[in-house]
Amino acid sequence: MSLVNNCNIPDDLLYQVEKHVWVKPDADGSAWIGITDIAQKLAGRIIVVTAKRQGRAITRGQSVGTVESSKFVGPVPSPLTGEIVDVNAALAENPGVLNQDPYGNWIVRLLPANWDEESKELVTGPEGVEAYRRLLEAEGIDCAS
Repeated sequence: MSLVNNCNIPDDLLYQVEKHVWVKPDADGSAWIGITDIAQKLAGRIIVVTAKRQGRAITRGQSVGTVESSKFVGPVPSPLTGEIVDVNAALAENPGVLNQDPYGNWIVRLLPANWDEESKELVTGPEGVEAYRRLLEAEGIDCAS
């Protein structure tokens, strides 16, 4: 895990940096999707998380759910095209866990339709950390503030 401007950025996940979402591929071919430490920091105290229903087809860029906080309501855009195969129902009862552990709590699990092509547009490892470093510095974001 890397720390950039006091924001945690695991180097084993894939990121769509400008949208503050992460992807973790699973051995079964599915992919877990969640929000980053930066997203939860920018949102503030998360009070509601809603996800699209299981079985729904999603196009890359389309929302897989919504995060609401006391100062923000916004979509969680999907970095991949595919079908939602699972929804983290526990977030409905305790949405604040995304503030405590955004990488240990996923929002949806998707079965990607075009993994080989779309995953090329995600960044990971040192490249992902550096992409976040540039973005955080350009936008003056610090997770400690």
